[in-house]
Formats: sequence, structure tokens, C-alpha cells
Amino acid sequence: MATINIPVSVLNLAPIRKGQNPSQAIESMVDLAQAVEKMGYQRYWIAEHHNTATLVSSATSILIKHVLEHTSTIHVGSGGIMLPNHSPLVVAEQFGTMATIYPNRVDLGLGRAPGTDMMTASALRRSKNDPVYTFPNDVQALLTYFGPADQQSYVKAYPGVDTNIPIYILGSSTDSAYLAASLGLPYVF
Repeated sequence: MATINIPVSVLNLAPIRKGQNPSQAIESMVDLAQAVEKMGYQRYWIAEHHNTATLVSSATSILIKHVLEHTSTIHVGSGGIMLPNHSPLVVAEQFGTMATIYPNRVDLGLGRAPGTDMMTASALRRSKNDPVYTFPNDVQALLTYFGPADQQSYVKAYPGVDTNIPIYILGSSTDSAYLAASLGLPYVF
């Protein structure tokens, strides 16, 4: 009988468990990443959630960087960055910087949901327009910021250009699946 190797990954919401404080929850998040890395897991993704007293995953890119510092081989990324909450250029610069420091270990999963309640989503928004509807344009802008240095564009993410960060579209609807297909990006349900 042949052995089948199925790549296994972890998505961590970074919970604060009973009896823990936020610092201990972050320490537990790193401990789990180190443990699954030793077990041969392929990826370790951290979610983005805001205004939730039982989670420490509001500053997702900082947590990703922290896990990268304390692991050596596992891919670490976002499951996901809720792009409507962020400027695509800032996301490209942050992830481009991490990919420069930790080459071939950074993943970028993108979602269109706010990752919170509507009042908090309103506090996070970049503009008065509903950013959920600008998600396809924001993803395209992100791809341009990461694109080759010789690609025509006045704005690039430095560092980030030519880092080839794997980008995944996250979703629970056909809209996100269609977007991923139209851009030739992987879709994570």
C-alpha cells in the first residue's frame, strides 16, 4: 500500500483561553506554530478579528512576523487579511518586508469581510464607500504593487516587488471564487 502525503496546515484565531492574559495567548500561538512545524505541517495561518475580547488577532501582520521570528521552515501567513480594512499598498509593503526578511515563507490570504461587527467595521474603514465592493480592485492593486519592477505602474511596494508572495483569495461565496479564477489565484473556502 502506498503512503499518501497530504499537506496539512493550521488556521489560528489566536484565542485567549481561560486563565490566560493576552501575552500568554500570543505565547501559546507561537508554541503551537513551533509544534506543528516540528510535526511537518506545511502552513500556519493567523486570522484577522477585531473588537473581540477573547482573541488577540487584530494586528495580524505583527503576529505573523512574530511567528516567523520563532520558526524556521513553516510557511506563515494570513487567513486572512481582511483587505477592506487596509490600504492595499500598506499590505503590500508589510508583507513584502516580511518576505524580504523571511524569503519563501510568507503567504497572503485575502478576505473581503470585515472580521468584526458593523460598528467596529465602520471604525476600521478607509472611506465612506463600502470597501467590500472595491475588493476586486483592491486585490488587483495589490498584485500591481507586488508586480515586476518593469511593469508599468507609478507606485510599487518596496520591498515587495518580485518577492512572489503566494496570494490566496479566501471566501465562502461564489463571488470570491469567480474573482480568484479571473485573476488566476488560488481560492480557499
